[in-house]
Amino acid sequence: MAAKKKAAKTRAKAKTKAKAKKKVATKKTVAKKTVAKKTAVKKKAVAKKKVVGKKAPAKKVAAKKVTAKKKAVAKKPAAAKAAPKKAASKPRVVKQSAARKPAPPSMSSHAGPVPGIAPYDEKRGEEYMNETQVAHFRDILLTWKRDLMEEVDRTVHHMQDEAANFPDPNDRATQESDFSMELRARDRERKLIKKIDESLLMLDSDEYGYCDSCGIEIGIRRLEARPTATQCIDCKTLDEIREKQMG
Repeated sequence: MAAKKKAAKTRAKAKTKAKAKKKVATKKTVAKKTVAKKTAVKKKAVAKKKVVGKKAPAKKVAAKKVTAKKKAVAKKPAAAKAAPKKAASKPRVVKQSAARKPAPPSMSSHAGPVPGIAPYDEKRGEEYMNETQVAHFRDILLTWKRDLMEEVDRTVHHMQDEAANFPDPNDRATQESDFSMELRARDRERKLIKKIDESLLMLDSDEYGYCDSCGIEIGIRRLEARPTATQCIDCKTLDEIREKQMG
């Protein structure tokens, strides 16, 4: 019986010791958890302070950028105000360039078929085909006829000088084609000389310068461009249209 009591006591003591050990272990684990929580809280606080310290310079840089933008915006209106001054100065330059218009080209002495004779200076209220105009066109017709006659003489002399019996048939063919072209040109000039003679006769009979179809004035400028014209521009245009329709 005594042995059983001792065994029961030892068991009770062991149980109490085990319970005490468990309490101590639980206290240690709780203490460790509290210490870990405190260190974590401290680390978070330090990290927040660092983040706040970094954000402050960023805010300063952002504030500097905003001030720089404000300065740029303040400078732009000044540039916009200066721009109208330049724009206002441009029309002055345009006006100066517009004022310097080139003079109208004066009619040269080569306006008509005869070089060396200046165009007739027609005056306001001047009578059509007066003595000065008749003398002007007579001078044109005679000078034109003289130039054509000289060209005919030159062609005749040229054909006499260049006439040769080439042994090569190709050379002979080339020479004959050249002579035929010159003869055709001289034939046209011969017909033109005939028209010039007719115009000179019309000058003597006071019929020069008037249209054969309708009887109105042909005009000084048209006669200077073609001194042998016998029709006004309207009648000549109608004749050309009829020729095209008939042809």
